[in-house]
Amino acid sequence: MKEVSVPALVPPATEGNLTDLLINRAHFEPERTMLSRPVGEGWQPVSARTLEAEVRAVAKGLIAAGIKSGDRVGLLSRTRYEWTIMDFAIWFAGGVVVPVYETSSAEQIEWILQDSGAVGMVVETPAHAALVESVRTKNLDNVWIITEDALAHLSQSGSSISDDQVTQRRNTLKPETLATLIYTSGTTGKPKGVQLTHANFLAECGNVVEGASDLFLRPGGSTLLFLPLAHVFGRMIEIGAIRAGLHLAHCSDPVGRLLGDLASFKPNFVLSVPRIFEKIYNSAEAKADAAGKGKIFRKAAAIAIAYSEGMQNGHISPGLRVKHALFDKLVYSKIRHVMGGNVDAAISGGAPLGERLGHFFRGAGVRVLEGYGLTETTAGATLNLTSSVKIGSVGRPIPGTTIKIDDDGEVLIKGPIVMNGYWQNDAANKEVFTSDGYFRSGDLGRLDENGFLYIVGRKKELIVTSGGKNVAPAVLEDRLRSHPLVSQCMVVGDNKPYIAALVTLDQDAVKVWAAANNKGGAAIEDLAKDSALIAVIQTAVDEANKAVSKAESIRKFTILPVDFTIAGGHLTAKLSVKRHVVAKEFAVEIEKLYD
Repeated sequence: MKEVSVPALVPPATEGNLTDLLINRAHFEPERTMLSRPVGEGWQPVSARTLEAEVRAVAKGLIAAGIKSGDRVGLLSRTRYEWTIMDFAIWFAGGVVVPVYETSSAEQIEWILQDSGAVGMVVETPAHAALVESVRTKNLDNVWIITEDALAHLSQSGSSISDDQVTQRRNTLKPETLATLIYTSGTTGKPKGVQLTHANFLAECGNVVEGASDLFLRPGGSTLLFLPLAHVFGRMIEIGAIRAGLHLAHCSDPVGRLLGDLASFKPNFVLSVPRIFEKIYNSAEAKADAAGKGKIFRKAAAIAIAYSEGMQNGHISPGLRVKHALFDKLVYSKIRHVMGGNVDAAISGGAPLGERLGHFFRGAGVRVLEGYGLTETTAGATLNLTSSVKIGSVGRPIPGTTIKIDDDGEVLIKGPIVMNGYWQNDAANKEVFTSDGYFRSGDLGRLDENGFLYIVGRKKELIVTSGGKNVAPAVLEDRLRSHPLVSQCMVVGDNKPYIAALVTLDQDAVKVWAAANNKGGAAIEDLAKDSALIAVIQTAVDEANKAVSKAESIRKFTILPVDFTIAGGHLTAKLSVKRHVVAKEFAVEIEKLYD
């Protein structure tokens, strides 16, 4: 199959805007709990009526500060309750939201401020404010600091603005009006501003919510959002929750607070990137090994995978059911407990999850529905649904979307979710749109006979060896990262005689391994050169190589003494490896692989 279209469940908007979602919710269900605000170790429920009133009050403060219809306003913060308030308040004031990652450098912030022409900036902390001040542009009139009561100050300063003035501003927003400028991660070159309209989000969120109604529209449904709200995936969930009336809470510190927040909030489903699911699995396996129960865990994992495969094939033997029920009590219930105890479904996006993990989590009682999309497609363009799922695929097109495979294997996308082009960048727009209006994703994929999409690699990331062999690194990298001792990896070999890899170690898992092997207290630099550890990583490489031909297999690897991080510039905010950055920083190590 070369092309597949799915009819829209929600027709493209001809009137209205995103603020209507909140207004309607507050009007028809004023006492419905929409958000929960973190208070100490607990949560304070916020009703639709209260949420709308708080957003409106902040919008008045923005208007009083001089924000005009169409003005761009930056928003730099971790994922937190105040982000959602500011997001909607800027729209209520008629503005355009320009999200900025809280890990952004001064140079990145300066580029976004200059390119967008932002006139205001909301930041989380005084440290962020100082960073903005160091690159302040001539258009920037106001900087508000969330941790210094920005919302309260805006609400007070806007007391003279009437409700009618806010309504007038809201009504200037049409479906085709620009809602947000999201700057791409910038793995190569300067970030481009993706223009997403109110219609884009209304189409995306409306069709995803209706298509995945068992997740979004379930009675008493809730989700904990810990993805960056500066990323389109997080924004889609934020808006989708308002659209669906889903109870939403925010986790601002996924590293330090995620497990605690999951335990206290107990969401029904979560949305994440594959690395989180990998960490949950790998941590569970490492703990089992440390307790001398590694064989039991791996047997349980094999049973979970076999059970899920049986679900997909339509046949589960009585013996498998008995083993599954036993391991559900011994192992799978503990996995679900780590995720809060109530999670039975999740959506994964941003990178390939891998068939093995997909089957494991479903077999363990958590349906991980993998999807695919880009900033330019307002997040998801395809999604597996509970009623229509193929693990290993990224699903069928979301309603209203067409997916086509070009002659060279590139995934092309058309529909109301596709962006309104890049901000002030005609040259880039000409590159990414076909003559008949399809968006060029830059990803390589295939469609099966039922219209399920499989992503096989990035068009620009294809490695071509000196022997002319084309290699998609994602297959090898996904398999390597599935090993509990591996944190990150990057396959190399462009214009080289064979494929090799850089591997980094999972800091927590390797400590457990070191202690179990009488090497406790050894530095990572020393462990990276340890022959026993190298032998273990070799088994992971051998396992990964089973997925490819000999010409595509990893012949050599080196273990780096440091991990790839966002702070170090090696990873994007969605934890994708910035290949050009890693290749430059570790050029010497790469060359040694070919000595």
